[in-house]
Amino acid sequence: MSWLFLGVISVIFAAIAIVAWRKWIAPWRHIDQLVRQIAGGERPRTFLVDGGTRAQRVGLALENVFRRQEQLDEQIAGRESGTQAMLGAMQDGLLVVDMGRHITLMNRTFGDLFELRGEAVGTPLLEIVRHATLDRLIAETLRTGERMQSELTLTDSKTSAERHVEVSAVPLKDDVDLIAGAVVLFHDITQLKQLDQIRRDFVANVSHELRTPLSILRGYIETLLESGQTSRAELRRILGVMERHSERLRILLEDLLSLAKLESANPNLEFSTVRLDELCLNVARDWEKKFAEKNLHAIVDLAPGLPSVYADASRLQEILYNLLDNAVKYSPKDGEVRLRVEQRGKEIALSVSDNGVGINKEDLPRIFERFYRADKSRSGEEGGTGLGLAIVKHIAQLHRGRVEAESERGKGTTIRVLLPTDVTE
Repeated sequence: MSWLFLGVISVIFAAIAIVAWRKWIAPWRHIDQLVRQIAGGERPRTFLVDGGTRAQRVGLALENVFRRQEQLDEQIAGRESGTQAMLGAMQDGLLVVDMGRHITLMNRTFGDLFELRGEAVGTPLLEIVRHATLDRLIAETLRTGERMQSELTLTDSKTSAERHVEVSAVPLKDDVDLIAGAVVLFHDITQLKQLDQIRRDFVANVSHELRTPLSILRGYIETLLESGQTSRAELRRILGVMERHSERLRILLEDLLSLAKLESANPNLEFSTVRLDELCLNVARDWEKKFAEKNLHAIVDLAPGLPSVYADASRLQEILYNLLDNAVKYSPKDGEVRLRVEQRGKEIALSVSDNGVGINKEDLPRIFERFYRADKSRSGEEGGTGLGLAIVKHIAQLHRGRVEAESERGKGTTIRVLLPTDVTE
């Protein structure tokens, strides 16, 4: 009988244990597993918890917490994506550092400026950007709490080209107005520096081009004023020199005015239908005297079936005049000058070739710059104003065209203007 009683008691205790396991122990183990999965960033397969009402309520609460966390993560990701998009779209470089000068934020432009590869957030700035001026600027901003500004010169490791960057550093303060770091902006001013240098060179070149003929004119005027008696032959010679230099001044001023008008916001081109064959033949007739002075053989090579173009006839004539002027100047006596017009695919090419001295390979990319002379040994009087090819380039661009040059030292030069065929009728 005792054995039967013990058996019943054991069964009762086992049943109680099973019920307790299912109702209190197992559910809370399941809840513990859910908490671990959520904390680890995993999504549980289910939030349904077997057992008592309290455990089930906890499971439902965890599901609500998880869904709320997902929504917050999505909002954070969206804001971070928007922030990164804005940072990526910035033309200026952006860098944020903490008090220890560790990088806390940077954009792609900053990385490109300093040729950084990979993730740099959290890294000490000095480990990846070794630039003494930048380091001193940031250190001074963190020390004084004031805005600092400076300029950096960076060198491209691939092209060795210099880039000029304006740097502004401002202190970053926390909620209690204590300095917590610095925000640094990097603005590329390379183009501004280049434009300023072009302006300086232009002023210097114009001054030089004006100074020589004006000095000569003034010298001869003083000679005539101081000399009581000047022979007719000497007077004729002096007046000839003065006329030549006054003509040089006139040409220079006309070229300067033409270039200024072409570079203005409203160049006032007068477009009309232009027959290229007639234009070239008329220009060649205008230049017959110039060709004859050096006994040059002029060839007008017109491809058959040339279309008319919708362009400014006077400006196209100016292109040809400038190209022929260069060809005649640099051609030897008894040389050859060729004016050619042809259609090349979707472009019409107007070119002038000579068999003169040619241009060095290193000078060729710069011949369309204002006042640039490939032959430095020639004086301004012999080589013209130095503005002709710059004018040609601007006129071509205003017709949506382009220019190109081919040359070989000692064999001659070809300057070509290419106009798109969609400017034709």
